Amino acid sequence: MFSVIAEDVTKVFREGREDVPVLKGASLSIASGEIVSLEGPSGSGKTTFLSILGCLLTPSSGRVSIAGETIEAKRPAQLQSIRKRHIGFVFQQFNLFPALSALENVEYALNLKGVSGKAAREQALALIERVGLVERAKFLPRDLSGGQKQRVAIARALAADPSVLLADEPTANLDINVAETILELFVELAHRDRRALLIVTHDPKVRRVVDRTVHIEGGRIAA
Repeated sequence: MFSVIAEDVTKVFREGREDVPVLKGASLSIASGEIVSLEGPSGSGKTTFLSILGCLLTPSSGRVSIAGETIEAKRPAQLQSIRKRHIGFVFQQFNLFPALSALENVEYALNLKGVSGKAAREQALALIERVGLVERAKFLPRDLSGGQKQRVAIARALAADPSVLLADEPTANLDINVAETILELFVELAHRDRRALLIVTHDPKVRRVVDRTVHIEGGRIAA
């Protein structure tokens, strides 16, 4: 079963009086339990493509399906619903709330997805345990290492048990040993839990753990 399907996706942005095409017929499918890395030079369309798969943007044309739900022509509220139910994001800069502890950052993500109170606290603690950070659960982000912050970010991405994980340069700010540990965690989350995982990256270490590497250039994807 494919959790992510993108067929002939285009995206055109309007700048002043001109149309600027960024994606020009990009296609990619990712099966449940599969890890795919997406590489390409700056300006190739990686971020735009990731934003469309993450239901942050809609394509100008083409077809996109996330966990069986098509996103083209969807209203913003409908896209938000798909994001909440099916997608987890992991970012290069972690994007943790500095005033919240590791546990509270994950709990807040659950709150946004409709889980609250004792249930949210218990689920957040289980996710913190899943990424190996129980002993750091009450630490603020400023007291965590880069690798620990990324583990919190991954735990937060797992709120509501998404079928699709989208990671944007998740190892870029980590040293080699920490990056390897994070990649091992990604492998477990994808292969054992049968999640589709797309990693946008420039890091050659990522190629060693993925099932496929695809390249994007000029708005088109090639294996």
